[in-house]
Amino acid sequence: MHRDELVAYLDEYLRIHEIQDYGPQGLQVEGRETVHKIVGMVDAQIPCVEAALAHGADFVLVHHGIFWREPQRLVGGFRKLVQLYLGNNLNLYAAHLALDAHPQVGNNVTLAQRLGLTVVDRWASVNGTPIGVLAESPEPLEVDQVVARYEAQVGPVLQVQSHGPAAVRRVGILSGSGASHIQEAARLGCDLLLTGETSHAAYYDGQTAGIHVIYGGHYTTETVGVQALGRHLQERFDVEFEFVDLPTGL
Repeated sequence: MHRDELVAYLDEYLRIHEIQDYGPQGLQVEGRETVHKIVGMVDAQIPCVEAALAHGADFVLVHHGIFWREPQRLVGGFRKLVQLYLGNNLNLYAAHLALDAHPQVGNNVTLAQRLGLTVVDRWASVNGTPIGVLAESPEPLEVDQVVARYEAQVGPVLQVQSHGPAAVRRVGILSGSGASHIQEAARLGCDLLLTGETSHAAYYDGQTAGIHVIYGGHYTTETVGVQALGRHLQERFDVEFEFVDLPTGL
């Protein structure tokens, strides 16, 4: 398919220009016009580009792009990174908050689906857009059951802080770095927060708030949206999709 057709569809489907982010999202590097294969990944750095090329990508679809906040000069390692894309005529498309927030293929709604939970509301506003989901279980769950479901359906859990009730019914889900929202999750009636990573400053917040916190890894919690979006594109268009897993361990 033609690159511009794919980009136009993604921009509209993800509302890429409506959601305020920390840097320009959407098509960040323009490459070849014809797209036969999309490679999806969480990140877009040098090892990721090399892996995408090894898997025959024409178009790289990522959650974390290469442009953030202030403009960067094309020097040093950043020059090498950009040169890899341009030298190989490789397209790069990034969807950050727009992919977290998406109601069908977003990271957070997909995590809820994989855990067998029903989304009932949205929460955790970032730059004016609620990107997290509040989800509920039809039957009470134990923390260990939620952990087991996550590890079976998503990936390894990094840490569990068990400070909530024995029966878990309402779960706040916020992929990536969501530990700063622990108190908000508790105020919204959550028994458990599932997020990616924490910091020392937030270490005791779960205990203070009286809820469980599961840290599923920043990287791992953000693999599911790219995969769901890629499958959607493969079903809608005559284009191949492959997700390449390059875990950071974080």
